[in-house]
Amino acid sequence: MLTEKTTINIIKVSTQKAWIDQAINNLDTILLDHSHCERKAASVALNLMFRYSSNAVLVRKLTAIAQEELEHFEQVNQWLDKRNIPLGPLSSPPYGAKLKAQISNKEPQRLLDSLLIAALIEARSHERLGLLGTYCPDEKLAKFYRSLMASEARHYGIYWVLADTYFDREIVQKRLDQLSIIESEILATLHPEPRIHS
Repeated sequence: MLTEKTTINIIKVSTQKAWIDQAINNLDTILLDHSHCERKAASVALNLMFRYSSNAVLVRKLTAIAQEELEHFEQVNQWLDKRNIPLGPLSSPPYGAKLKAQISNKEPQRLLDSLLIAALIEARSHERLGLLGTYCPDEKLAKFYRSLMASEARHYGIYWVLADTYFDREIVQKRLDQLSIIESEILATLHPEPRIHS
């Protein structure tokens, strides 16, 4: 594990150094995967808006997130163009599917789980983009990754605050602790293919 203490208090375990090495040695694949991640993040926000369209606060907050994620999607795609990396499919690591499997099928638990899992994914993205910003040998690309960190932090904060808005804080914290342990367990074994969440 990294020796630096993570400043992201909802993540239980920091990213392994092995992931940093894997990512830095496969920057083109990481960039392509990052493009997919930004598109998926916008889709998550939009899907939650449509599912819970009567929740005015949620809709307003997630509209802003969806717009920002699409802006990031375009920015990452500009980097793909600069590096002559074509947009194309990538197989997904088990991270997203395993987290999604934790979401209850029944309301209101489904809303709580959806918000907290989105928060965890954004928090992990914040951590890993920060690591790329620190270790990436291309200084311009490293600066780009660092520029995204504040947005990722804001996003995971918004998802957590929304959970806290609609649910009792003790219930939120208990479920977040459960899910964050699962999130760290999923990442305990490095996926053989380089991905932002692998």
